Amino acid sequence: MNDQEPILTMLNLEYPVWEQVFTVHPLVIIGTVEEDDSANFAPKHMVFPLGWENYFGFVCTPNHATYQNIKRTGEFTVTYPRPDQVVLTSITASPRCDDNTKPELNSIEQFSASVVDGYFIKKGYVYLECKLMKFVDGFGENSLVLGEIVAARAWSDVIRTPSHDDNESIYEHPQLVYVSPGRFAVIDETQAFPFPTNFKK
Repeated sequence: MNDQEPILTMLNLEYPVWEQVFTVHPLVIIGTVEEDDSANFAPKHMVFPLGWENYFGFVCTPNHATYQNIKRTGEFTVTYPRPDQVVLTSITASPRCDDNTKPELNSIEQFSASVVDGYFIKKGYVYLECKLMKFVDGFGENSLVLGEIVAARAWSDVIRTPSHDDNESIYEHPQLVYVSPGRFAVIDETQAFPFPTNFKK
């Protein structure tokens, strides 16, 4: 046990900040369609809503098939996996073989999107179908992929309702999150945030 008082320390920016401290992120699986119409899935944790309306963004690199598939088709899907799907989510990060395929994806149960040309991972809890709005390149080797949500589905037991307490709902249906770098957690207990009186978005 370290009994010394912590001191506020400058981080060395020769290395990414995000590899020097732990930060919490959503964990999703982005789905795209390959040129042969097969499904491609990849886990992403640098993801976020774009404002308060139905827009979604995530970080990717042009070196990945995910980016190139979206550039070609203009569409992608988002599956929010459940905690018991953490190993499955990891499998979607498997490296490609010499023929540029991911054979591990063949064993993953999937189903088709309803509006875009794409696929989802079965047994997730929220599903988004997105149309590409734009790429924003130039974040080192990475880019932002910005999309509009054109269809969304969720299981009825995870949809918020006035008759069901929010904390109870999360307890009954825990959330899987990525704790970067290299860890994950399951959130099953939350507290209401203490917003100031008359707070507005």
